[in-house]
Amino acid sequence: MSKFKLQSVVFVLVAFMLGCNEFIVVGILSDLSKQFQVPISIMGYLVTIFATVYAVSTPFITVLTSRFSRYKTLLTLMLIFLIGNTLSGLSTSYLFMVISRIITATTAGSIISLIMTFASTIAPRDKRASLVSWIFAGFSIASVFGVPIGVAISTSYNWRYTFFGISIITILTFILLVFLLPKNVKQTQSSIKNQLTLLLDPRIYFGIALVLFTAATMYAYYTYIRPLLTVAMGFSITSLNWLLFIIGIMSILSNRLSGVIAEKPNSLKRLPKFYIVDIAMLLLLPVGLLNKFSGMAIILILTLIVTVLNSPIQLHFLNIAETDYPQSLVLASSLNSIFFNFGISLGSATASSLVSVIGLDRISLGAAGYAAISLGFLYLLNKALKAKAASISQVLK
Repeated sequence: MSKFKLQSVVFVLVAFMLGCNEFIVVGILSDLSKQFQVPISIMGYLVTIFATVYAVSTPFITVLTSRFSRYKTLLTLMLIFLIGNTLSGLSTSYLFMVISRIITATTAGSIISLIMTFASTIAPRDKRASLVSWIFAGFSIASVFGVPIGVAISTSYNWRYTFFGISIITILTFILLVFLLPKNVKQTQSSIKNQLTLLLDPRIYFGIALVLFTAATMYAYYTYIRPLLTVAMGFSITSLNWLLFIIGIMSILSNRLSGVIAEKPNSLKRLPKFYIVDIAMLLLLPVGLLNKFSGMAIILILTLIVTVLNSPIQLHFLNIAETDYPQSLVLASSLNSIFFNFGISLGSATASSLVSVIGLDRISLGAAGYAAISLGFLYLLNKALKAKAASISQVLK
């Protein structure tokens, strides 16, 4: 196996590790609630706290560490993540668990942004889109395989072993990164102010808004995927794991579709049709839920296409930074994950509000609204790209 393929496998393993750490809490909330004698509704705030800290801390950590070696910075963050994750396994109280989750959330965003930066550096131009899509797929693989295995370990033995298992994966990944990462990557030293000039570019801030509302679109219905399957569609509890597994496989296929689209020229111009289908499916979902098979079919279509934006927008941010803002490359690589987490918070809060107002079977209407807003920002982004291309063409003449 070539060194590039080994590096690619390790990058996907990092995403898998981070995904397991982020998602596992959802699967073991009941066990944690029983252990710490805290209501499950309060225990659920672990998810909110993690997403919020992740989104808020990532840009600060990314910008503040940009003057240091990317190789050393990534390995240092991996060690801090290892400490935080291990502390989660050793937690003796709810507060202890909250603190350990804050430690891992603080480092997770910067780790994945540095991995994306390294991927951009080592990958040949024609393989970059494919590698980025596989890194995103690492999170889906964690959701489909890692989390169910972790839940099985938790229920059969003890929830602590799930975190210790992630720590073992982290140690293995750390060792591989030590030997496989390029140690002297060219990077531009710059002040914080200069790095943040990236955010003033309309091609960036329209892209940021697009990521945020796309994530909100997904989580405005996906937050309640389990009750949608069991309560609204009438599937049995015993079939739930299989249904979630099928949805997870579709999510992995979605990442591959996203990579295929990203490999094509002008990939962002190919996306409006997906958002139009999103809107149509979300508007149809309340009717589709009347039959379990039509409802499941719509959910699977949505899972396949709702986040096809991931790879094209990640490459969009990286390409703009490389061309016009080299001092902001790592920050650019983190924008997708930062604002996707903000979108998760927005979408899940919207879903929770709409459940009590219009009912579980109609919460997809709120998601359709966010999909329409996303389509608007996609139009503005493509318009900004067209204007920039025209101005460059005018200069060359």
